[in-house]
Amino acid sequence: MKIIITGATGMVGEGVLFECLENPKVDEVLIIGRRTYGLSHSKLKELIVKDFSEIKKHSDLLEKYDGYFFCAGISSVGENEESFTRKTYDFVVPFAASLSEIKPEMTFIYVSGSGTDSSEKGKIMWARVKGRTENALMKLPFKGQYNFRPAVMTGSKGQKNIKFTFKILIPLLSPFFSAPTLKLSEVGKAMINAVLKGYSKQILEAKDIKELSK
Repeated sequence: MKIIITGATGMVGEGVLFECLENPKVDEVLIIGRRTYGLSHSKLKELIVKDFSEIKKHSDLLEKYDGYFFCAGISSVGENEESFTRKTYDFVVPFAASLSEIKPEMTFIYVSGSGTDSSEKGKIMWARVKGRTENALMKLPFKGQYNFRPAVMTGSKGQKNIKFTFKILIPLLSPFFSAPTLKLSEVGKAMINAVLKGYSKQILEAKDIKELSK
């Protein structure tokens, strides 16, 4: 299969990228981003774009791929609901809608997070916005659309986009989370398997992701 990843310069996207490059089920990986990732690999290609709203200009390229792993995202720290909506919902949903017109046979996977609010009415701002984003994505006419909600994740060997403090805190905090700790390699494997065989739910919590990774 051929896979596209957005967010390879972040922790989750980079971990998923590493798994895709090593996984024999994946023949080719295309990174889409605003800046180059800076890795040379026989499977890897890059598409640098200044504006994601212009994605239709690359239709001939994108229609060759089977799955899209949208791993990009920002922290809600310092954001109000208007600005976080603009950088989350308004960024992801129109882009995915354009992609569904280009290649409806594709499987689109969005990484949101544990605690995302599907009702869109809860007290936590980021959870409402991500819930609204998930709900909109699930209405798009993709072959498959899945929303991953991982909680605590550990990086893969060789990752450069993991902050030092994060490496220290995760082992200390993971015993206090009810959801299972996921390796980013497991997240990547689950995404690959979602493209290959699908899953019974469109919203996958940590335990679903771990199950699908097997």
